[in-house]
Amino acid sequence: MSLKPHFPQLAAEIFKAYDIRGIVGKSLTPETVELIGKALGSEAKRRGGKVISIGRDGRLSGPLFAQALARGIQSTGINVIDIGMVATPMVYFAAYYFNTGSAVMITGSHNPPDYNGIKMVIEGETLALDAIQALKRRIDANDFETATTPGTYETRDLNDAYIARIVGDAKLSRPMKIVVDCGNGAPGAYAPKLFRAMGCEVTELFCEVDGTFPNHHPDPAQPKNLQDVIRTLKETDAELGLAFDGDGDRLGVVTKDGEIIFPDRQLMLFAADVLSRVPGGEVIFDVKSSRNLFKWVRDHGGRPTMYKTGHSLLKLEMKRTGAPIAGEMSGHIFFKERWYGFDDALYCGARLLEIVSKFADANVPLKALPDAISTPELNWQLKEGEPHALVEQIRKTGGFVGATEVITIDGVRVEYPDGFGLARASNTTPVIVLRFEAETEAGLKRIQEDFRRVLTAAKSDVPLPY
Repeated sequence: MSLKPHFPQLAAEIFKAYDIRGIVGKSLTPETVELIGKALGSEAKRRGGKVISIGRDGRLSGPLFAQALARGIQSTGINVIDIGMVATPMVYFAAYYFNTGSAVMITGSHNPPDYNGIKMVIEGETLALDAIQALKRRIDANDFETATTPGTYETRDLNDAYIARIVGDAKLSRPMKIVVDCGNGAPGAYAPKLFRAMGCEVTELFCEVDGTFPNHHPDPAQPKNLQDVIRTLKETDAELGLAFDGDGDRLGVVTKDGEIIFPDRQLMLFAADVLSRVPGGEVIFDVKSSRNLFKWVRDHGGRPTMYKTGHSLLKLEMKRTGAPIAGEMSGHIFFKERWYGFDDALYCGARLLEIVSKFADANVPLKALPDAISTPELNWQLKEGEPHALVEQIRKTGGFVGATEVITIDGVRVEYPDGFGLARASNTTPVIVLRFEAETEAGLKRIQEDFRRVLTAAKSDVPLPY
C-alpha cells in the first residue's frame, strides 16, 4: 500500500487576489511557505525558468520564511539568488539586474507585525487572481516538479547597484532639504542613502528597521501615520516630506504647510512629466482615483484609461498595453518610461524630487495640482461572501439619479456632472469600499445621499459607514 505524502493543512484564505498573506505561526508557517516555494519553482520551471531572486522585508519572521521559501524552490531544481533584507521593488529590480525573470518577495507590506506574506513575479508575469489560486491547486494536488539535484543557493548584494541605477536616472536641479519617514520598515535601510546620494539634506524619522513598528504603522495612505512628517516640516527648514510603507512600494507626500498629496494627484504630476517626452501616451489609473485625471491627462496630450484596482492587475494591464505610466489610489505608481514598469516608491520619490527641484519653491507645482472635495475610502463591513453579490445586485438594479455614466469595470462607479460615487467589493476583506468626490460640499452630500438610497434599498440591516 502506497502512502500519499502528508502536507500541512493549507489555509485557503491566505491566497488573496494580488498576493499571499497570513498570520505568522497560524495561517502562514514555514511548512506552508516551503510548499509555496515548491509551487513557485514548479511554475517557473514549466515556463522555462532557471533562477528565482528572493528577498524579505524587516519583519521578524522574514529570515525563517526566506529559508523555507528557498528550500521549496531549490527542491524543484531551480536556483535561488537571495538578496536579503530589502524593499519589495529591489527584488523586482533583481529580476532585471541578475536576468532571472522571476522574483519573490516575503513581505507583510502594511499589515500588522504578526502578519507576513509573499508577492510573486514568475518569468515576467506578476501573479494575480487565478494564477495565485493555481498555486494552491498545485499544492493540493502535490503537482510539483522534482529534481535529482536540487537548485543552488547563493546570496548577493545589489543595494549599491540599485541606488546607483536610480541616481544615474533621476537628477536634481538644485540641492533640497527633505524629511524621510520610513515607519521602521525596510526602506529605512536604503531611502536616506539614496536621497543623500541625489544631493538632498535628509532629516530621518524612524529609519531604523524594526519589524515590531514601535512608532507608527508604516502605511502612508492613512493621514494619522503622516503626523510626524507634518510636525517635523513645521519645526525644521525642510521643504518637503516623503513617507514609505513597510516594503517600499507606496509613497506618501507632504508639502511644507502639511498638505497631503494623495497618490491620484501624485500621478498627475508624474503623468505631465512623462507625457512631455511620450506625447500621446496612455495613462492608466484605478476606479478609486479622482475624475480630475481624465481632463488632466487629455490636457497634457495623453490618453486616460480607468482600470481595476489592484497593484498586480495594473502591472498586467500596463504590460499588455505598453502604457508608459500607471497608478492607483492606494499609492502604487508604476513607471515604464525610464524604469521597468513595477511599483517602486523609492524611485517615485526620486522622480518627484527631480520634477519639483526645478522650482525655487518645491511646493508650488504640488499645490497647483487640481483638487476636489472627496472622502477617504469608507469600508462597509459585511459578512464573508456578501460584498461581491451585493455589488452585482446594485449593478443590475441601478436607479442612480442624475448619473451621466455608470462604469462597471470594477464595482459600480457612478459619474455625475459634478462628481462621482464608487461602491466596490474588496478582493481581500469582506467589505464594500465606498468613495465619493465632488466639486462642492453640497454636491458631495447629494451624491452620498443618492448612494445611501440605492445601497439601503439593497441591504437595510447593516448601517453605512457615513
